[in-house]
Amino acid sequence: MSYSEQHLRETAQIASQLDPALCERAVDLLASVRERGGRLFILGVGGSAANASHAVNDFRKIAGLECYAPTDNVSELTARTNDEGWRTVFAEWLKGSRLNDKDALLILSVGGGNVEKNISPNLVAALEVAKERGASVLGIVGRDGGFTAKVADIVIVIPTVNANNTTPHAETFQAVLWHLFVSHPKLKVAQTKWESTK
Repeated sequence: MSYSEQHLRETAQIASQLDPALCERAVDLLASVRERGGRLFILGVGGSAANASHAVNDFRKIAGLECYAPTDNVSELTARTNDEGWRTVFAEWLKGSRLNDKDALLILSVGGGNVEKNISPNLVAALEVAKERGASVLGIVGRDGGFTAKVADIVIVIPTVNANNTTPHAETFQAVLWHLFVSHPKLKVAQTKWESTK
């Protein structure tokens, strides 16, 4: 079997293991945030930060949901990292944004945050702020989901079918799932360009 065939088989295997009912619950959570006038903050590091930026566009443009990613403001992100340290960059950003109980966090992460292993401690600190302030938390994570899986209201853990491909599959399925969310009739309010062109 070629690597390409293997990778695509793994992708299909993961897709078949995802729980549609859990996806429906995630959509309901996001719809309720929009209905109550809340905002969605999407947090991710590395490839997940790039996914967060793309997802912000889709949630704002397609789902009509006020949405932000702190990693889109590189000046503030690097200033906070330089002056305060990496661990608190997201938590302090959320405090400055007056995160409250109408809002929600969407965590995109392979590891989900783990202070003991020094994996994305900034996500852990942000999640602690979210829980203190009563914000809803949704996670799309890999492996065991880390701290996100422990505290999130809804967490979708991307199944590991090949430990050597945990990261690429987790980051791929972040995109699969947020596209599912914004395309869902309960969230979609604006037609996408190609679908509206006959």
